[in-house]
Amino acid sequence: MSTVDEGQSIVRSLVDAPAEAVDRRAFLLPIVRYLAIAVWAVVVGYRTVTVGFPFNRELLLLYICTGLLAASIGHGRRMLYVVRDWLPFALVLVAYDFSRGAATLIGRPTLWQWEVNADRWMFFGTVPTVWLQERLKALNPPWWEVVISTVYMSFFILPYVVAGVLWLRDREEWKRFVRLFVGLSFSALVIYALLPAAPPWAAARCTADEVEGGPSDPRCMFHSAREAADGGLLGAMQSSRDGGQAWIERIVTRGWGRLNLHTATALIDQGQASVNLVAAIPSLHAGLTAAVAAFLWNRVNREWRPVLVGYVLIMAFTLVYTAEHYVIDILLGWALAAAVVTALNRYEARRSSWTRQRDPC
Repeated sequence: MSTVDEGQSIVRSLVDAPAEAVDRRAFLLPIVRYLAIAVWAVVVGYRTVTVGFPFNRELLLLYICTGLLAASIGHGRRMLYVVRDWLPFALVLVAYDFSRGAATLIGRPTLWQWEVNADRWMFFGTVPTVWLQERLKALNPPWWEVVISTVYMSFFILPYVVAGVLWLRDREEWKRFVRLFVGLSFSALVIYALLPAAPPWAAARCTADEVEGGPSDPRCMFHSAREAADGGLLGAMQSSRDGGQAWIERIVTRGWGRLNLHTATALIDQGQASVNLVAAIPSLHAGLTAAVAAFLWNRVNREWRPVLVGYVLIMAFTLVYTAEHYVIDILLGWALAAAVVTALNRYEARRSSWTRQRDPC
């Protein structure tokens, strides 16, 4: 081989090397991505079987983010966006925890009687939570309480799953959903701070004298409703069925007990005790459920729309029956969701108009 040929060979090898490296990288990265996803699935599956489902929202968020990191391997800089993009969800959780002391810091008294009076007015002297527990609550939870426990817990899971799917499929749609989630959540948190209100299960444990002045955490709130005179602020139950307790109970986790998921029940109870206990107005459970249904309405096949409507209504029934919220809380939650959805739709319309004016082509 001549000196010229040797030089040409060296040049070709230098030119071809980067191309070979790129080809090797393009071949290996999908394998690494699939292996990472498999490892993630095994770890999450193992923890779910041994420890239980991640009812803790912070843990669920960690699962979703690590799964997205695994699925983003080989997709350019998308891995760098995971923490930045999902920070708003983490901030909402932190803000919710801080909202517990915000009302006390501001000095706003807690509403104890306004909601129960509103429900009595709407239902001609009857409190819906009392009426439902008188007629439906049994000593041992029926099968359908598994459904309502599941529906209740979906509030802590479904929005994050929807966000995760959208993040992978369509970032513009994901951004719209994040604006909805964050806007609705922070609006509710501001109201919780300015207008703290006790839920039915707490009102059933306290009398008017015990909550005079609007305390946020009176001692009666942490006792059994059995000890409250005449059923507390809700009034006494007039009847019970199948040996059910003759006082209002917070029973949203009973369905898991029927399936012997006592670990899940304990985690839910622990979580409920650590969050803002006087954040009843508006019902974020009802509001966010309605907002997610509205967001998905035009994004799913028509056959799924009855499911969305049923989901919103079953959530409302669950919240009232289990003494988590009054009917007025749910109506206000729906109203807040409608206001936020309307505001965001107008924002999107104006944004599109501005874009067309800047770039008419």
